[in-house]
Amino acid sequence: MRLTVFGATGGTGVQVARRALDAGHEVTAVVRDPTALPGEVRACADVVQADAMDPAAIEEAVKGCDAVVTAIGTRDGRRPTSVCAASTGAIIAAMRAAGAERFVLTSASGLHAGPGDDPLTRFVVKPLVLGPLLKHAFADMRAAEDLTRGCGLAWTIVRPPRLTGGPGNGRYRRALDRNVFGGMSIARADLATALLDITGDPSTIGHVVSVAG
Repeated sequence: MRLTVFGATGGTGVQVARRALDAGHEVTAVVRDPTALPGEVRACADVVQADAMDPAAIEEAVKGCDAVVTAIGTRDGRRPTSVCAASTGAIIAAMRAAGAERFVLTSASGLHAGPGDDPLTRFVVKPLVLGPLLKHAFADMRAAEDLTRGCGLAWTIVRPPRLTGGPGNGRYRRALDRNVFGGMSIARADLATALLDITGDPSTIGHVVSVAG
């Protein structure tokens, strides 16, 4: 699979790039600063230095790819931001212009309280704690999700819970169009595995997939 990864210098994106390369996929990593990529990724991936907010600048990076995964996110969820929505809109525009079809957006489970959540999470933690605390980041992610649903591409939205470090355990749980019961966290390494599995799974097209450890 020829995979284009946005946000490849971030905690999740770099894991996606690493695992994709380890699995024998061809990876194009779109980054602002190539030196921020780990050496082993930079040595094996096709590295494109570009502004992910500029469709014209990233069109070549998505041309001919089998799938695009974006793990772009804000580093400060408590400040007003539009990084997710702006980059999602630009990536979609570039994909349309290049004729690319498969698009996977990394979002967050915290912004959606609903089926699959236990009562405490559904009615207290998400709406009364996480919602106000991360209102700016969640508003940005909702806008990115709305753009994705209306993009006309073969899209999937992936919603992980709290992300942790470490090597992961190679396992994850997932649920289609509902939240994962008791899904409080997932290692970034396991999220990367889930993202690659979902990208290659056509049954997830047009759906929201929640994942958790």
